[in-house]
Amino acid sequence: MHSRDRLISDWTRLLALPVLLCLGACSVGPDYVAPTQDLPTQWNGAASAARPPARSEWWRQFKDPVLDGLVTEAVAGNLDVAQAKARIREARASRVQAIAPLFPQVNGSASATRSRYATSSDSGGGNGMSNSLRAGFDTSWELDIFGGRDRAVEAATYGVDAADDDLDGVLLTLIGDVASAVIEARGYQARIVLAKRTVETQRVTEALTRVRFQAGDVSAVDTARAVAQVASTEAQIPALETALSQTQHRIAVLVGRPPSAMGSRLTGAAKVPATPAPPQAGVPADVLRNRPDVRRAERSLAQATARIGQAEAVRYPSVSLTGNISTSALKLGDLAKNSAIGWSIGPSLSVPIFNGGELAAAVDVARARRDQSDAALRLAVLSALQDVEDALVGLRQERLRLASLSTAAAASGQAAQLSQALYQSGGASFLDVLDAQRSQYSSEDSRIQSQIALATRFIALNKALGGGWLRPVEVSRPRVEDPPQGPRLRAVSLEVPSP
Repeated sequence: MHSRDRLISDWTRLLALPVLLCLGACSVGPDYVAPTQDLPTQWNGAASAARPPARSEWWRQFKDPVLDGLVTEAVAGNLDVAQAKARIREARASRVQAIAPLFPQVNGSASATRSRYATSSDSGGGNGMSNSLRAGFDTSWELDIFGGRDRAVEAATYGVDAADDDLDGVLLTLIGDVASAVIEARGYQARIVLAKRTVETQRVTEALTRVRFQAGDVSAVDTARAVAQVASTEAQIPALETALSQTQHRIAVLVGRPPSAMGSRLTGAAKVPATPAPPQAGVPADVLRNRPDVRRAERSLAQATARIGQAEAVRYPSVSLTGNISTSALKLGDLAKNSAIGWSIGPSLSVPIFNGGELAAAVDVARARRDQSDAALRLAVLSALQDVEDALVGLRQERLRLASLSTAAAASGQAAQLSQALYQSGGASFLDVLDAQRSQYSSEDSRIQSQIALATRFIALNKALGGGWLRPVEVSRPRVEDPPQGPRLRAVSLEVPSP
């Protein structure tokens, strides 16, 4: 009993050594400090008293139930989102891997041997049998005296944050792409309806021209011009139908379904949804908090900074504590005897003396990568500011353009009606009618395209301000579910390949 108490006492003293070393451990490398940038105090394209942007599901302001449903389906089924979720799981697992070396590593071993040996002639000769049993534990613990392991955990933690922000960025882009595609599809539908309605009107004019030609009031030239205008307008429809189908295919892929799955979803409404009032833009500093790509770039910079300390710590001496306890005996019942138990424990020191500059170069590599991340963050901020400025001026100017086009479309419609009436009474030439109809169709089509552009710029502004998905997203469940796995027999093919 006295021997066992002494064994426990010796182990306690030795285990206290690494604890004291860890308490006095230091860290190397730079500590991360978020960089500061000089930002403007307001946007050029917004009011000076703008309030901070409110986070909201902005796409619902279009009041399009189909759009709302497609956004929800896309968040659940989009494959870019699935990859971003997997990257979060990867980052979390990498952090667990980084934490593990901070703890002692313990391995167990056991062996049993039965031997046959020849006895000496003095004992009568022949063979004898013997058993040898052994069991034990081995442990090793690398002490994190200079903080290399701690820096690795720090970097991995920043990596998890960056992966979370990456998912937010993917969702932001996805929602904007789905909304833009739905708006485009509605626009193509409206343009197709306009083209078909214009063809019907032009066919009426063509029929009237033929009647007047048979009566001798107009020449064959007018009839040919009428036929040509109808055919020219009809030629626009197949191109618009093709663009509509391609947009539907793109929406289906964004939702995570086959391209042909969206044909019946975007039917019915043939007009572009009205563009809501623009959101509050806040001040440029809000971009740093709301834009997921800026947040991800900042976390990546923090991660790269921690990697410098991780690489620097390798240049310093490392101390490891190794030990084992084992027992060996000839009989199973003797393994627990005090005389069969042996142990060893002690520290080991490793000092890098010469490595050809490899470790110093590794630190230089880490610093260079930190500088790259710093430049990437500053570029991300500037790009975010540009996105907002572009979206603000684009939205404001497109509203003015749409107002002018609406006025032009209304005037062109009146001109077309008047020219048609004057032509029937003989007060206008057929060229006046054709020109008025072409102008009406062009003005109406340009107005619809401006409605599409205005809605698209509204979407771009919300994306630039960082508005995205607000509800929680499940990321812990893998997309590919593996069956329960463990040790099992594997079928081996013994088939010989044919020559």
